Amino acid sequence: MHRFFVSKSGFEDQEVRLSAEQAHQVCHVLRLQAGAAMIVLDNAGYEYDVTLTTVTKREVTGRVTGKRHSSGEPRLRITLFQSLLAREKFEWVLQKGTEVGVARFVPVQTERSIARAKRIDAKKLTRWRRILTEAAEQSHRGLIPEIEEATTWNEALSKFGDFDRALIAATSGRTCSLKEAVRPDDNLPASIAILVGPEGGFSDDEVRQACAGGAVPVGLGPRILRTETAAMVLSAITLHELGELEP
Repeated sequence: MHRFFVSKSGFEDQEVRLSAEQAHQVCHVLRLQAGAAMIVLDNAGYEYDVTLTTVTKREVTGRVTGKRHSSGEPRLRITLFQSLLAREKFEWVLQKGTEVGVARFVPVQTERSIARAKRIDAKKLTRWRRILTEAAEQSHRGLIPEIEEATTWNEALSKFGDFDRALIAATSGRTCSLKEAVRPDDNLPASIAILVGPEGGFSDDEVRQACAGGAVPVGLGPRILRTETAAMVLSAITLHELGELEP
């Protein structure tokens, strides 16, 4: 079943109107016709069963036949503070992180970041949001993850108070297991910040600063993972430890 996120303006009573870009995909790529069924999402946690009523090159509309809460959205909100990476690697993190269940992505300028950007231009943000949307549709998410402007290391540290837990991937020094970090008591966190460094990892000073700000240093076993792999492993295991990957 094909799935599309539609903006609020695309809903009117029991009718849904897809964007021009989506209409092109439905008509020319998927080659659907009037009467075909699809699922439309409102990016507010609901999904709608829709039967297409009009399919042309420039316009696709449908009739809503059912509405329900989306079941693919994790209760736990993970914000991934990912050190800036080369374009291909960062976009891979966005795509796979969305599939795993990350709720928000924050690019961070760290000491060892190879990629440097004081601000992300509008064209790149548009591309990133398209990647997030397509990955959310494919993986049956109910919400499109958020993507923020690039932030400095100090700005990232200042946000720790917004979360129930903050975890930093550390490759040296004393670390604890992810199980210990996520569930130190019986209280289930609703929000977790995960900080993942660049190629080469965080500097010792950055780890100390993060820990002083309340982050818990976590390790991922005896092997050293690539930064993009570490981001996915940390996110997935965190969701698993809190019961978010159970069928």
